[in-house]
Amino acid sequence: MSGQSLTDRIAAAQHSMTGSAISKAVCKATTHEVSGPKKKHLDYLIHCTNELNVSIPHLADTLLERTASNSWIVVFKALITTHHLMMYGNERLMQYLASRNTLFNLNNFLDKAALQGYNMSTFIRRYSRYLNEKAMSYRLAAVDFTKMKRGADGVMRTMNTEKLIKTLPIIQTQLDALLDFQPNSNELTNGVINTAFMLLFKDSIRLFAAYNEGVINMLEKYFDMKKNQCKEALEIYKTFLNRMTKLSEFLKVAERVGIDQGDSPDLTQAPSSLLEALEQHLASLEGRKLKDLSTASRYEHIPKNSIAITGISTLSGFRN
Repeated sequence: MSGQSLTDRIAAAQHSMTGSAISKAVCKATTHEVSGPKKKHLDYLIHCTNELNVSIPHLADTLLERTASNSWIVVFKALITTHHLMMYGNERLMQYLASRNTLFNLNNFLDKAALQGYNMSTFIRRYSRYLNEKAMSYRLAAVDFTKMKRGADGVMRTMNTEKLIKTLPIIQTQLDALLDFQPNSNELTNGVINTAFMLLFKDSIRLFAAYNEGVINMLEKYFDMKKNQCKEALEIYKTFLNRMTKLSEFLKVAERVGIDQGDSPDLTQAPSSLLEALEQHLASLEGRKLKDLSTASRYEHIPKNSIAITGISTLSGFRN
């Protein structure tokens, strides 16, 4: 179906009569047309988030109401519009979404009207879970990890040990939800899912940047940590290595569908000797001995702070 449906036109007319410009813009951004929301409607809604006289709860609730539709197109576009506003709108919107006890409740969503509806419903459920997790991350950490200052004096590189160990698992959980979207390139078949995937791609790059810098900081501090902190940090690092593999697969899909990879991270794995050195240090704190210390022992005479850089500096090779 192309263009606005009769239902879309009636809804827009009703909002025009009641004078609700926000409701009208949301309606027009989430029509039954099989394409991403139009830029002019998204731009207007972004503008609304910056206006002090605009009710953010009203804007958010209007978007949430659109996810009650039976149409996969309308629901998907409502999620896309929300995600777009999370990324580019005023932080007031993210604060409100994070404050809600529930956001999107679409775990059982299914559009049975057509075969495409069945297929797209799977991605709607996954996408809604990611947006819920994105809001939850903000609620737990009071920051959007995709908008953090980066670099040597950035937030994740200067965070103290205690906060790092609490924060990195939050980033991991959000990244897991993002990577669970898991489309194959042959499933990116229309303008709606393609728009969602592009937003997820952008989030994945920025989210991993924060994740990566946090792990570098953690490894630089590792040899000064207490035993329990080392144990948690080691598990975080092992999880990080696994997520790198999953992210690499996600980015390959983006490459196959022609998305510019200019901002993609260098996902070269750190040498296994780094992991061995970390495991050996924890073993020594616990009074254990590892069977094979030949490789790890090479690190014994390297200054503590240089071990992380030696093994993982390539992981921060973002080209933007």
